[in-house]
Amino acid sequence: MTHRFSRRFFLGTTLAALGHGAWAGAPAISVRPVARPQGGAAAARLAPSAEALISKANLSGRVGYAVADARTGRVLEEGEGNVGLPPASVTKAVTALYALDALGPDHRFQTRLIATGPVEGGVLKGDLILAGGGDPSLDTNALAGLASGLAKTGLREIRGAFHVWGGAVPFARAIDERQPEHAGYNPALSGLNLNYNRVHFEWKRSGGTYRISMDARSNRYRPDVTVARMRIADRSMPVYSYRDAGSHDDWTVASGALGNGGARWLPVRKPELYAGEVFATFARSHGIKTGPIRTINDLPDGTVLVTHASAPLSTILRDMLKYSTNLTAEMVGLAASARRQGAPMTLKQSAREMSRWSASTLGMSGTELMDHSGLNDRSRMAARAMAQALARAHRAGLLRPLLRDVDLRDAQGRVDRNHPLKVAAKTGTLYFVSALAGYATTPGGAELAFAIFTASDSLRARVDPSRDERPAGARGWNRRSKQLQQALIERWGAVYDG
Repeated sequence: MTHRFSRRFFLGTTLAALGHGAWAGAPAISVRPVARPQGGAAAARLAPSAEALISKANLSGRVGYAVADARTGRVLEEGEGNVGLPPASVTKAVTALYALDALGPDHRFQTRLIATGPVEGGVLKGDLILAGGGDPSLDTNALAGLASGLAKTGLREIRGAFHVWGGAVPFARAIDERQPEHAGYNPALSGLNLNYNRVHFEWKRSGGTYRISMDARSNRYRPDVTVARMRIADRSMPVYSYRDAGSHDDWTVASGALGNGGARWLPVRKPELYAGEVFATFARSHGIKTGPIRTINDLPDGTVLVTHASAPLSTILRDMLKYSTNLTAEMVGLAASARRQGAPMTLKQSAREMSRWSASTLGMSGTELMDHSGLNDRSRMAARAMAQALARAHRAGLLRPLLRDVDLRDAQGRVDRNHPLKVAAKTGTLYFVSALAGYATTPGGAELAFAIFTASDSLRARVDPSRDERPAGARGWNRRSKQLQQALIERWGAVYDG
């Protein structure tokens, strides 16, 4: 019998306990920020108002913010707290809670080698299948380990075919089709992923020519791949072009953009073939020839020969929140939806499922998510709902241990290691969108849960997401937004320090 994580934590210790009293008594939304000073009248008088800080930031667009007592959930102050704005990668904090609720912190993703026939005298009389389980953290080292494990079984020969299967997750060629084709943060989605579905492209100038390579490197190995191929084109722009060549990803790069050398990670659009090719390379190193690689849609019955298990979900989520990896967010969100519904769901369906869950379990009414990573700027979230959700999670001890510490800065913009406020939060950034949500601990020990969303629809309307160019004014706008975020947190630290 599966024991639901939500029953143990969310419903048992948080929502049910806080369904009356403090939560029910949260103040009504006000058009203007409502301050309830706890740090004393002097602190309230000395601290600049939120309105003054927002005016000073000189941001076009909207600013939605809310801060709550993390222990009780009572909203202390808000401005446009009920307005839905793009949360960007702050979405990943909700995704982490969603995955913990459905899968539990000890969940491990499994990647298996399956034999469809008997192994007799070191010979597999059937097919070998590399079957993905939706592991977002599968890397080249793990595939090397699977090949080594297969050799240790005594297998020497495969009489049948070598198949790869990624059907645990419905395939999507990209998270957001509007992003630049070559954006490494926007790879394909599959049940069989490798290296966050990115391939390493490197070039070096030698004399009058370039040496280029495409590989699936890790800290231990550097296997070349052919499922992603690169050609140098005699042009200056565009820097990259992509074509689906059926059996492989066909890339070109502009010679005028290469310089003397460099490297970058490019997205993989054929993840099953990518993982299969790398595994086959390691298998050959052990004397096991796999033959041609074929993708299959349905997973047949068979005997599991070797299994690779991922790190626990809690570790995967901590890394996701630290490095803001989009593929990880989508994989754990899709896995959570599949567990809840009993069958794989498309990304769009899964995002809707997480939106419904956030409303019913975290009280985040009005949340409309388009994905689990925040890459799609059409997602909407309100600051008040997010702040109260964070307070609920705080009571259950769920999220703060997974969030990274956020450095606050001094008046010169330098990191201030001795800042009296301690902040653990998730950031989110798109062009003319900046978000921050998490927890702040004041010098007096008050625990605050907050969310700050800033976005300019008018400026974003001028942005073409498919182009890899920073729009004019974006850097300054986002810098001022981050300065506003710190200023608001410092205000709250002074006013509500008690």
